[in-house]
Amino acid sequence: MDLRAIFMGVVFAFMWASAFTSARILVLDAPPLTALVLRFLLAGALAVGIARYMGQSWRLSRSQWVLTVVFGICQNGLYLGMNFVAMQTVEASLAAIVASTMPLWVAFVGWTVLGQKVPALGIAGLVAGFAGTALIMGSRISGGVDLVGLAMCVIGVLALTAATLAVRGASSGGNVLMIVGLQMWIGALTLSGFALTLESWDVNWTWRLAGAFLYVLFIPGLAATWVWFRLVNRIGAVRAATFHFLTPFFGVAIAAAVLGEALGPLDVLGVAVIAGGILAVQLSKQKHA
Repeated sequence: MDLRAIFMGVVFAFMWASAFTSARILVLDAPPLTALVLRFLLAGALAVGIARYMGQSWRLSRSQWVLTVVFGICQNGLYLGMNFVAMQTVEASLAAIVASTMPLWVAFVGWTVLGQKVPALGIAGLVAGFAGTALIMGSRISGGVDLVGLAMCVIGVLALTAATLAVRGASSGGNVLMIVGLQMWIGALTLSGFALTLESWDVNWTWRLAGAFLYVLFIPGLAATWVWFRLVNRIGAVRAATFHFLTPFFGVAIAAAVLGEALGPLDVLGVAVIAGGILAVQLSKQKHA
C-alpha cells in the first residue's frame, strides 16, 4: 500500500466520521429527511455536472446501473436516512460507533452467508469487535439511550453493509464521479416520498444550520464518497476497508470536541476493542487473500 493510498484512507476515515457530528447539528434545526433530500439533489447535480464536463458518461453498463441503484438505496436511502432520523434522539458518538462496525458485519456476512473462509485472526477480530460493541451498547442502554433511535442506527449499518458489498462492481469501469452523482439522486428519490408525507417544513434558520448543511453537502456527502470509490479502485475493497478501524476514534473524538459529548470509561474501552477487532479482521483478509 503506497503513501498516497494511506493518505486517502485516513482522509476518508476522518471525513466519514465527521458526518455524524455535522448531521447531529443539522437535525436539531431542520427536518432530517427533507434536509437529506435537498443535500442529495444538490450534491448529485454538482457531481453529475462536473462528471459531464470531464467527459464521463451516464450510459452505464447494466451491472453498473443495478449496483449503483443498490448503493444509492442502501447507503443514501436506508443508512443515512435511518441515521439522520435517529440522531434527533441519539448522540453523534453512539451513531458513529454503531456505523463503524460495518467491516465486522461485512466479514460476518461473507463468512456465514457467502461461505468465505475466515482465518483465526479474523474470527478473533469478529469476537472482539462485537464484544466491544456489546460493551458500549450495555453501558448506553443502562444510561437510558433511546432504543428506537439505537435500532435505527443498527438497521442503517446493515444497509451500509449491503452497499459496501455492492460498491466494487458499481465503481469498476470508470465514470466514478458520475456514479457518485447518480447514486445521490437515487437516494433523493428514495427518501422524497417519506420526507413529503412524514415531515413538515419546520426549520430553525441559523448560521449553525447553514454551516452544517454546507459541510455535509461537500465533505462527507460528495468528497468522502468520491475518495472512497477512488480508494477502492486503487487498492481494492478489502484493503480500503482497513481504514474503517480509524472511524470509531475519529467519530467519538470529533463529537466530544465539537458537541461536548461525554465519554465514559466503558465507551473508551469499547471503542478501542472495536477498532482492534476491525483491524484484525481486515488484516486477516489481506493475509488470506
